[in-house]
Amino acid sequence: MAGKDSESIRHTASSESGDLSLPDGFYEGIASVLEQARGKAYRAVNTAMVHAYWEIGRRIVEEQGGEERAAYGRALVKELSKRLTDDYGQGFTTTNLKYMRQFYLAFPKGHTLCDQLSWSHYRALSRVADPKARAWYESEAAEQGWSVRTLERNISTQYYHRLLQSQGADREAVESEMKALAAPLQRDKLEFIKNPVVAEFLGLALNGGFQESELEGAIITNLQKFLLEMGKGYAFVARQQHIRTELDDFYIDLVFYNYLLKCFVLIDLKTRWLTHQDIGQMDMYVRMYDELKRGEGDNPTLGIVLCTENERDVAHFSVLNGSDQLFAAKYLTYLPTQEELKAEIERQKEFFTEQRGLGSETESDDVE
Repeated sequence: MAGKDSESIRHTASSESGDLSLPDGFYEGIASVLEQARGKAYRAVNTAMVHAYWEIGRRIVEEQGGEERAAYGRALVKELSKRLTDDYGQGFTTTNLKYMRQFYLAFPKGHTLCDQLSWSHYRALSRVADPKARAWYESEAAEQGWSVRTLERNISTQYYHRLLQSQGADREAVESEMKALAAPLQRDKLEFIKNPVVAEFLGLALNGGFQESELEGAIITNLQKFLLEMGKGYAFVARQQHIRTELDDFYIDLVFYNYLLKCFVLIDLKTRWLTHQDIGQMDMYVRMYDELKRGEGDNPTLGIVLCTENERDVAHFSVLNGSDQLFAAKYLTYLPTQEELKAEIERQKEFFTEQRGLGSETESDDVE
């Protein structure tokens, strides 16, 4: 009894001093409850999505019939996409419906699908032509807990075939190399909660905050206001716009339409050193917008890549279908200069830092 009283006194004293330590195993037990609950939620949503998309693919294949009904099949998918998008929101483009069709053809036995793999995993697996390789990748991805990016990397580097050609020490070297190179690609095991593909399936609105850090969000918000307040023909179109290709999902930070230039303006922010890959990615965005969004009479889409880091800020412009002279003479009349964009980023960074500093002081005072 005395021992319990002493323990109670210690807890009371530590609580009053603000230095309460949790009992051994208490936090771990609660964390385990949450991990298990989230795991169940993942498996439930994931299984429902995978099997639903497999069933949609099956029905499309059976309704389309053979090659002699190819024209009917294309029209069917187009109309189905329109109706599903109207009733169930994003996620049912003609491209995605074709993925579902391809998914069924690659895995005609729905009962053999693995609950550990997501729709994005199966979308990647469906592109593997060799049935043996496809089955092996499926099994390894489930057993080894590969992320989608790891799976895609291993498929693109012919990991399965390289292992088949290796023996002994060579095989071990191939496996070790893969694990080392794929380590950065292994994502948070609970990333499905943030995945827009899951949000689309559940009919939830995409939350741009999932793709943005606090600093990125502050800068993007400021740039959005900055361009709209310039009064040079900007109309806001989208933020964190989801663009899906055969290999990955991308998010364009800001999309505008300039009715004076008669073109879309895409803006992407990088909070690190600007690379050639970043510029190439923006060129891909520009090309995709020209193909998918550009209307008759619209000028070429313009892309702006912004880089912000401790030592310098960079702005890079990209317009694939126009010459440098056309860009300089026409586009810059309605666009902020590189210097203006860099200065705006720097101002926002300073403001953000000052704001966070004041916030920390206020929070500290509240605690005391």
